[in-house]
Amino acid sequence: MKSFPLEASGTAKRHAPATQRNRDAILEVLREVLPPGNILEIASGTGEHAVHFARHLEAHRWQPTDPSDEATASIAAHAAEAGLSNLAEPGRLDVHAADWLPWARDLAAIVCINMVHIAPWSAAEALFAGAARHLPTDGTLVLYGPYRFHGAFTAASNEAFDRRLRSEDPAWGVRDVDELDALAARHAYGRVRTDALPANNHVLVYRRRAAA
Repeated sequence: MKSFPLEASGTAKRHAPATQRNRDAILEVLREVLPPGNILEIASGTGEHAVHFARHLEAHRWQPTDPSDEATASIAAHAAEAGLSNLAEPGRLDVHAADWLPWARDLAAIVCINMVHIAPWSAAEALFAGAARHLPTDGTLVLYGPYRFHGAFTAASNEAFDRRLRSEDPAWGVRDVDELDALAARHAYGRVRTDALPANNHVLVYRRRAAA
C-alpha cells in the first residue's frame, strides 16, 4: 500500500529514506500528546518509526502492525536488532478488519503515519471506526502525512504528489482535513491539535468528544 521508495538491506529489513527525515519531528509531537500506556501503530511499514518511538518513549509500550507480510517481516527484523523491551512483536492487521484484537488491547492511543493518502477512503473510514471501538473514552488518535486544508494544497509539491498518487490508483490521494474532521465527528472525535512539520506534512491529533 505504501508508495514510497524503499531500500532493501540484504535481510528482511527495509528502509524508507523519509523516515530519517521526519521521525524526530513526529517524536516531539508524540512526546506532548501521547498518554502513557499501550500505543497501537496502524500501517507501520518498514518498522523504523516503531523502533525510534519505542526507544525514546519509555513510558509507552509500542505495538506495530501492518497488513503486509513483507512489512511485518521488516518490522520484526528491525525490532530484533533494537532489542527494546517496550516494543512488541508486529501484528498482521488490516485496518478494515472488524476486530483489531489481540493487537488493540488496553490502548491509550493509536498512531497512523502516511496511510490515509496511500489507501482508499474506506481505510480512513475504517481507521476512525476502529478507534471508536478500541480506544477508551479519552483516547487519542494521531495522524501524520500530507493534507489539503479547505480544499487547498499547502505546497505545489503536495499537489504534484497527489497527481502521482491518483495516477497509480484513482482511490488514493492527499486528503482534505475538512473531510477527515467530518469523518471523525461521525465517531464522536474532534481535532484538538494541528502541527505543521517539515516537507509540507502535518500531524493531526484527534480525541473523543465528551458526551453532551
